[in-house]
Amino acid sequence: MNRHIYKRYLIAFIVLVTLGSCSKDFLNRPPEDNIVDANFYKTTDQVLAGTAPLYGLVWFAYNDKAANGLGDGRAGILMSGSYQVDNIRMQTTDVTPEVYSSWTSFFNVVAQSNMAITNITKYTSPDVPENVKNAAIAEGRFMRGLAYSYLVQNWGPVPVIVDNNVLVTDTSISRNTVESVWGFIIREFRFAAANLPATPMQKGRLTKWAAEGMLAKVYLTRAGLGANKTRKQTDLDSAKWFANDVIVNSGASLMTNYEDLFLMKNNNNSESLFALQWKYDGDWGTQNSVQAFLAFGSEITGFSDGWGSDLGASLNQLKLYSPNDKRRKGTFMFPGDHYSYIHQSVDDPNNPGKKIIQELQVPWRFNGTDRYNTRAWVKKYVVGRPEDNDGKVTQQHTEINTYMLRLADVYLVYAEAVLGNAAATSDGEALKYFNAIRKRAGLADKTAITWDDIYKERRLELAMEGQAWYDILRLHYYDPQKAISLLNAQDKGTYRIVPNTETNATSWTITSDTPAFYPVTESNFLLPYPAAELTAAPNLRKPPVPFAY
Repeated sequence: MNRHIYKRYLIAFIVLVTLGSCSKDFLNRPPEDNIVDANFYKTTDQVLAGTAPLYGLVWFAYNDKAANGLGDGRAGILMSGSYQVDNIRMQTTDVTPEVYSSWTSFFNVVAQSNMAITNITKYTSPDVPENVKNAAIAEGRFMRGLAYSYLVQNWGPVPVIVDNNVLVTDTSISRNTVESVWGFIIREFRFAAANLPATPMQKGRLTKWAAEGMLAKVYLTRAGLGANKTRKQTDLDSAKWFANDVIVNSGASLMTNYEDLFLMKNNNNSESLFALQWKYDGDWGTQNSVQAFLAFGSEITGFSDGWGSDLGASLNQLKLYSPNDKRRKGTFMFPGDHYSYIHQSVDDPNNPGKKIIQELQVPWRFNGTDRYNTRAWVKKYVVGRPEDNDGKVTQQHTEINTYMLRLADVYLVYAEAVLGNAAATSDGEALKYFNAIRKRAGLADKTAITWDDIYKERRLELAMEGQAWYDILRLHYYDPQKAISLLNAQDKGTYRIVPNTETNATSWTITSDTPAFYPVTESNFLLPYPAAELTAAPNLRKPPVPFAY
């Protein structure tokens, strides 16, 4: 196991760093042989260059397809007849592609974080300010902790690896217990919160507020670990404290218009606490590729990608939206929707064989005299053509940030931490933040909120951001039967959407065609270890042991 993991992830590290020769900002990279050279870390810029790949490259294999497949497909946000069907139908196996790609991506994050921490600790020149050195180490520990938060939630016991060099000779590495992995994650984020600056060293880099926001989420999740419907109050209190500190002191604020969150020109906006950073014109692995798989057609990407015509919101998800919820249009496209900031190529009615470019009017399919769509196509992270984005789009390449944590998420974490084990809360602060999100969405305030209210709001606010599955896993920690019931009630069958007008539609009729429910049992909540990994890593079958801090 150990030689296999070490060699594969070290090779991946070298390849990814080599690919990281981006063209601007802190994503600029020096040659890989310099990064691992003991003579490299002589200036602040060089030290920061050592952690730059942690902001995109090593997350690419997860972001590419697995984040939506696992985070949204398994949670019931999506339906499809061809794409991500293993995950959507809760039939994920050890050879489902997203299992291997996410596992390898997370361990690539761990391996590169380990190397950055080691090199910066050992080789940084005394001329580099101590706060810069500590902040760079904190970046590595933040990323390592985040990778392990995904690993432990998806696979349960996993091996905690903090030193790549040990793996060359160590054949005793085992999986570590879930409890001790969570303890390790909290330790990583606490170190990051204590050593990251309050303002980013460069635009897009981590701050203490990102670490505290992650601590709030981690404590909220761990509060249910091993519980029987009653979450641990000390962890709930910690979640509340860290979320409140971010809300009150970070200076972050909600964007006014929900759709604006997903425009490329608004990367690293006032609501973003941590986002992966991408380059549209870098080598493979430096870009955000998701538009290629989510967009319904090439007419709105400008290239031969746009393979998402068979992908859309599940009927279960569509039933959650109120008619006036602005988030629906920012997340899923209905036939007849108009987007002024995305253009499409269409046939010129006056010149057969020619094309014209116009503002996007989402089309519908024809079936005799009926006009309807069988999908609510994905809008979120679909940014459009080059002309919609100052030219910063090519085939399978955009540079829209991937949100990993934004303020709206922290608002909802705060509300859930305040609610805790109660049936409902009318706490003034919790309501203020909860209702701020609803107000932006165009919805009325609530005077009291329940767990179900918060859960629904999270699904609507964070759909297609790879978060929904982890909300269900959080519930499963302390109320597995409710989590199973939620999943078993999800209709992922086919439907028709009929607009009331041909253009600029404002209302639609949604009719179920063929309901589809996919049974879920306790066995569905942890992913299987990748088949290739089990073959090469027999230690994954050994009983887990506590991690020795």
